[in-house]
Amino acid sequence: MGILDEIKQSYRQGGALIKLIYINVGVFVAIRLLQVFFSFSSGSASVNDYPLLEWLSVPADLSTLLFKPWTILTYMFVHYDFLHILFNMIYLYWFGRIFLEFLNPRQLLGVYILGGLSGTVFYLISYNLIPLFQQQVPYAILMGASGSVMAILFAIARYAPNHKIYLMFFGAVQLKYVALVALVIDLISIPALSNTGGHLTHLGGAAFGYFYGGQISSGKDVTIGFNRMMDALASLFKRKSRLKVTHKRAVTDMEFNSRKVNKQKEVDRILDKIKASGYDSLSKDEKQTLFDASK
Repeated sequence: MGILDEIKQSYRQGGALIKLIYINVGVFVAIRLLQVFFSFSSGSASVNDYPLLEWLSVPADLSTLLFKPWTILTYMFVHYDFLHILFNMIYLYWFGRIFLEFLNPRQLLGVYILGGLSGTVFYLISYNLIPLFQQQVPYAILMGASGSVMAILFAIARYAPNHKIYLMFFGAVQLKYVALVALVIDLISIPALSNTGGHLTHLGGAAFGYFYGGQISSGKDVTIGFNRMMDALASLFKRKSRLKVTHKRAVTDMEFNSRKVNKQKEVDRILDKIKASGYDSLSKDEKQTLFDASK
């Protein structure tokens, strides 16, 4: 099996987290390779003369954004600097793995996209309404997955704030303190104006993640609507199966309602146990029940 076949197989077999990382890395490699050809043809190696980035990144100028509406989605998969994508993918993998210890891949994808969109909104509002940033509006563009990564971090930090991770030189640190330090770093970095758009986007992503973590803790999943929309879009491109379907006996309304009530009672009992004793107090079967219910 060749390298390309192995990559394809790894992508197909990987979950949402692995797919997100593959897409980001694939876009990065494609952009850098295309930039090589563009540099030879144009005679310029400057990133400022590379039009592809402008077509994939979110412009701060709202009048320009009207002609590039797709950028509010594409920007969160676009990187140009190697260190930028390296650290973003490390953090995405790290916090994404923690996220998946408690929640499911569909929720991870929803938080990634909706957190990135929330970061975009915060970025656009700040640049166009705050006088300090308005002078940068004509040329500022936004790219990178960091807003989405911050959403994932804050979502799981709100959902499981006391979950411990181990950091070099610090030992065991609760997740809520990792999120707090990340937030403080972004806040104090904004006045430097070196990466203002990025830090503002981090705050927008963090805000959505914090909101989502609170909602999912109370049993409400705000990504359900998004995931249903994605399922509907995906179904348009799926091939219809030629397999014949055999139908089992239909479940009566009484049987269905009875199962639904019993299942909800069990979920409520598990959530009450989490509030009283924490997530780690659950048995393996209780965790699986909660995971299945979250789908």
